[in-house]
Formats: sequence, structure tokens, C-alpha cells
Amino acid sequence: MTSTVVLVPEERGVSVLGKLPGIRPVVYDPESGRLPDSARDAEILVANRIDPATAGALFAQLPRLRMVQLFSSGVERWTNVVPDGVVLSNADHAHGGAVAEWVVAQLLAHVRDLAGYRIKQENRQWQAHRTGTLSGSKVLVFGAGDIGENLLRRLEPFGCTVTLVGRTARAGVLDLHQARSVVGDQDVVILALPLDDSTVRLADADFLESMKGGAVLINAGRGELVDTDALLEAAGRVYAILDVTDPEPLPADHDLWSAPGVVVTPHAAGITDDVLDRCWAAAARKIGRYVDSSTVTAAS
Repeated sequence: MTSTVVLVPEERGVSVLGKLPGIRPVVYDPESGRLPDSARDAEILVANRIDPATAGALFAQLPRLRMVQLFSSGVERWTNVVPDGVVLSNADHAHGGAVAEWVVAQLLAHVRDLAGYRIKQENRQWQAHRTGTLSGSKVLVFGAGDIGENLLRRLEPFGCTVTLVGRTARAGVLDLHQARSVVGDQDVVILALPLDDSTVRLADADFLESMKGGAVLINAGRGELVDTDALLEAAGRVYAILDVTDPEPLPADHDLWSAPGVVVTPHAAGITDDVLDRCWAAAARKIGRYVDSSTVTAAS
């Protein structure tokens, strides 16, 4: 049986994918764009450390390409780049747990004012003060997929009332229209939606104005889910915790860095010690499934 050639961006891909039947992994250099001679036979490309804006030249060298496997959950930067007829596959169920953990960590640090206590430690002050608590908080999560489900499981044990939001309403899930009508009742609003025409600048001036004073907006999805200018206007009335920004990377002179009540991390929520383990596990699962289905189709 002919093996499916899969281009992988590092040697680790050989050890992971080489265990799958019917797959022959071949290493390429994503930085240089140079491909090995066997690349012309490649049907699958694992795209990591590749700029989508310059990927066209790489695709032109792959006449048999049928699938592009990403290490990210979001695919919006690739949708108009991948050639017609090529399957674009994300690393679904790879990052939800880590991102949800980051959200919970940020929320706990915020409500318990750990930054304030760090300042007191630096000043050698043994002085307690009252803080808030997650218990009893109403949390609205825009995103009912991997991140949303992980947030539900992690926040409910803290005594939070968590409501999930998806594109369509279903049992236990509001749609976008329904969710906007309850934003003003929430203590915490979390954005974890994919970016598309229906979600770009979801958190606009009206959205932010509808949030109650002192509420927390957390963006763990994509920077463009939030209208940055509107957020700067609302900063100080509402808190914002951002792992993603618009623009991104955030320029050193941007006002978001010093806006009142705003916390910024550099798209790091999913970056943990096991991130490559998670990404390669997702790649093996998705590529194995694709090759199996292609084999069945060819045999029928």
C-alpha cells in the first residue's frame, strides 16, 4: 500500500506521525521555505512557524496537497490562503483546557487583588485588606466549544453561575442576540469565539456601555472581537483582561498598555510546558482520521 507523505516542521513529527499506519512523515524547514525532493508527493502539510501571508510560494511547490494541519484553534488567517479543494484542519480540543486555566488564574488574581498584595510584599507591609470573590459571580461566556466547556467545568466549582453563548440557541446555550440582552447583568464577560463576519468587533461601544460598572471583560479569543477604541473609552468603568489584542502584536507605544484597569498578556494563554504535546496529539488525531477516510473512499 502506498503511504501518504506528510510534511512536518520538526523531527518530533516523525516520531509522532510515524506510528500511524499508511503515513510517511518527511521533515521540511518552515523558516527557509525549502522543501525536500519528496515534497512533490506530499498530500498533507503540518503548518507551524509559517506566515500565512507568504505561504503561497510554499503551496506552489506542492501539486498533490490535499490537507493543511494547523497547530492553532483559529483558522481565520488561513481561510483565504489555502488553495481551493485543500482541507484546512485546526488543532481542535488541544488548547481549551490551558486557555480556560489562564482565564481562571486571571479572574482569581483580579478578584482577590493579588497584585495589590504583591505591592505590599515589595514594601514589606503586613497589612490585610478585603477583596472580592468569584463565589456568586455571574459569568457569560461567548463561545460554547472547547474553551467554553472547559470554563464551565472550572468556574462552577467556585460558585459561579456560568452561561454559554453560541451562534445558535440550544439547550443551555444562548445565541448572540439573546446574550447581548443579558450582558448588563453579568459580573464577568468572556470572549472565546472564532473570528468571522458575525463576531468581528462584537464587543463594540454599545456592548461595552451595556456592561455594568466594575464588570470584567476577558478576551481569550481573537483581538478583533473587541473594538479597541471603544475599550479605551470604557477603561476605568469596566476592567479588561486581554490575551489577544487589535493590533497584535501590541506596539510598545499603544495606549492599551497603560489604560486603567487593563491587563495584557502576549497571546500566551495556551503556551504551557505541554503545548507541543497537545498540538502533535491533535495533529495525529486529525491526520489519522483524514487518511483513514481517504483510504476507505479510494477502496469503495
